[in-house]
Amino acid sequence: MTEDAQRRAMHEYYERGEEADRLIRTGAGRLEFERTQEIVLRALPPSPATIADIGGGPGRYTVWLAGLGHRVLHRDIVPLHVEQVRDMAGNGTAIQTAVADALSLDLADASVDAVLLLGPLYHLEDRADRVRALREAARIVRPGGPVFGAAISRWSARLDGMLRNRIYEKYPEAPELIDGVERTGLLPPLGPRSFCGFTHRPEQLREEFQAAGLTVADLVCVEGGSFLLQDIDDRMADESAWEVVLAASRAHERVPELMGLGPHLLATGVRR
Repeated sequence: MTEDAQRRAMHEYYERGEEADRLIRTGAGRLEFERTQEIVLRALPPSPATIADIGGGPGRYTVWLAGLGHRVLHRDIVPLHVEQVRDMAGNGTAIQTAVADALSLDLADASVDAVLLLGPLYHLEDRADRVRALREAARIVRPGGPVFGAAISRWSARLDGMLRNRIYEKYPEAPELIDGVERTGLLPPLGPRSFCGFTHRPEQLREEFQAAGLTVADLVCVEGGSFLLQDIDDRMADESAWEVVLAASRAHERVPELMGLGPHLLATGVRR
């Protein structure tokens, strides 16, 4: 896909508006949300700090961070997401939002204490652009500050798309594409307004952080195999059962043989 086609496909997908409650609507979404929160908290500076949420979507993490007492600078390339954050933030809050591109941010050098980059790497097919986005994050964070970068696992199309969500029922051509996705990392749109992007191998994500001048302090698999549970929504409603789900994800997060099992990877980089 050309860069323009990538952008159009991305905007068409997010303009459906379904991202607003994705992280709280289902057990798989909640697992991603809660695990990402606990991983970020391991290296997040104490409040009050200034946090940049770049590619922050409709603002679930933005609102969470503001609730912890941080000042949050939310940036997203999709105007709908910025409007949604403004609606949630209201007046007099610690959230400031604007439309911006992760490849060229409107924030000053060394102006924030931490950066969340939890979406942009999904949609940048060229390695040079992914490294550029990470360099922008490194540029705006203060020396020693963390940059949290999320990526979609190389095997998520097969495990999450085919095995768990059975996308072949809606898109009969999907089985023919899976081998190519796992070989190249490129995830094409399967239909109008469908998701498309790039998928990472764990060591590929580590290498891109290093190429951007970031020392990788941690690299984990967010969900592990827990997201594959067919009754995950039921377990979400039971506190003790949900803790078992989270514990399994934590136990396997750094096991090399299992790093690509879950749909998301999360790297923590530190500006040199």
